[in-house]
Amino acid sequence: MSVRSMTGYAAVRRSLNGAELTVRIRSVNHRGLDVHLHLPPDLERFEPALRAVIRRYVARGHLQIQVRLANLRRTAPVVLNLALLDAYLTAFHRAAAVHGLHGEPDLNAALRLPGMFEIIEEEPSVEMEACLAEALEQALEELNRQREREGREIAAELCARNAAIRDHVERMEQMAGSVLSAWHARLKERVQELLEGAPADPQRLAQELAFLAERSDVSEELARLKIHSAQVQELLEQGGEVGKKLDFLLQEMQREANTILAKTASAGQAGLAVTDLALAARAEIEKLREQASNLE
Repeated sequence: MSVRSMTGYAAVRRSLNGAELTVRIRSVNHRGLDVHLHLPPDLERFEPALRAVIRRYVARGHLQIQVRLANLRRTAPVVLNLALLDAYLTAFHRAAAVHGLHGEPDLNAALRLPGMFEIIEEEPSVEMEACLAEALEQALEELNRQREREGREIAAELCARNAAIRDHVERMEQMAGSVLSAWHARLKERVQELLEGAPADPQRLAQELAFLAERSDVSEELARLKIHSAQVQELLEQGGEVGKKLDFLLQEMQREANTILAKTASAGQAGLAVTDLALAARAEIEKLREQASNLE
């Protein structure tokens, strides 16, 4: 299954027994599945079944689904309300007899009375329900084709940026030793300045130097960055619903990059080179997060 974006549009028209059915879907980004289904009153009873169909095709995104039904033949039967017409004629003759009036009732006037004609609307049939479900499935398939096309483009960009991050990490690994050496030399100089010639316990001094050197060691952060980058690549190759997993991994990668920056900020010239690479890696991670937020 390919990686999908959460943005797309699809429209499907179907004809059935003189009626035209139209299904339109618009999809945009959302943290979960948010479906707004707009149905004509006659079709509202099919909503639960339609929502079940939607969940089979879409896992994440804000969907606006509009369903329209137009009766092209307009063959709904018109029925004359004979009871109302009889009541009108009876009332007319009774009023004429009571008041001694002469005249005949006007049929045209009678037929214009409210409620004199009734339009019998047919209930949606099982055939209509099946037609609606098929039209919705066809629209969802078209929507997913669009989302997959855009998803492939986004995935290609993500892979390129992820490769750039791995390259930055490899270069930082090559410089990590020189950063530690620079830290060690700087700490020794600083300790000598503080002691100002006073004797110091060599063992205690070595322990403090080792502790400070460990705090400046970025090897663990670099290793985790490589692991997370490999996991990102694996997710993109597997496809499917990767958006939330990618977001979590990229948050972790961003945290590791920030830690590296904190540790190398005071490591002299050697640290500046690693800092530049860590800044470049963090910029790529931020761009990855922006694009990954578009994926299902």
